[in-house]
Amino acid sequence: MTAVTFPRRPAGVARVWPGVPRCAPMAAARLGWPLPGSSVLFLCDLQERFRGSVAAFPQIVAVAARLLQGCRILGVPALVTEQRPEVLGPTVPELGAQDLPRLPKSAFSMAGAAAPLLGDPKIRSVLLCGVEAHACVLPPQSPKFPPISGVPQQTALELRARGLDVHVAADAVSSRSQVERALALARMRQAGAYLSTCESLLLLLLRDAAHPKFRQILPLIKEPPPDTGLILGGPLGALGGG
Repeated sequence: MTAVTFPRRPAGVARVWPGVPRCAPMAAARLGWPLPGSSVLFLCDLQERFRGSVAAFPQIVAVAARLLQGCRILGVPALVTEQRPEVLGPTVPELGAQDLPRLPKSAFSMAGAAAPLLGDPKIRSVLLCGVEAHACVLPPQSPKFPPISGVPQQTALELRARGLDVHVAADAVSSRSQVERALALARMRQAGAYLSTCESLLLLLLRDAAHPKFRQILPLIKEPPPDTGLILGGPLGALGGG
């Protein structure tokens, strides 16, 4: 069997760090490292009707709003969807997304509504937040059942099937049930999504305190985010192995 050899880096040629090497997009994808020029923020169904049913909804919206502010500063485009807005109402104003187009949908994934944006070959990573974390179907018109959204889990699975990196801001994702939320986070992780936080994602996008936008991002990460009181994994171990 013929031995396979790999070319060595020429002597005297150093790796470029913390700058971006020529192979950065591919290397970043393998490492789960989002880059501003190839990322997009998905804000999933943060609508009025979920105020009274989704756990820690005000805190989730506050964290998502902070992530949106950071993405605006860094030039990362954002997309807002609304699940059946004629039934579940508009996007809540405190998200701060009034200037962004609202894409109505009935599917439990954002991918279809986002098809034009996802068709851009530069897009490699999606930052994902919103409600509800898990996938379930109940009749939202019935007063016996709470409203059901169209869900980060199914969005994450479809995006992974398209070969995109998915970064879930776990502190900006919630459900009515913590059990459903924990299982959804675990399911997304099993599918290859990266679980992160708003602050971690902003720091990954910045890469370096010498970044020219660091001073603008600093107030967003200096103040601790609102405490949702939600567990990330719990006894089901969403952040554990497997």
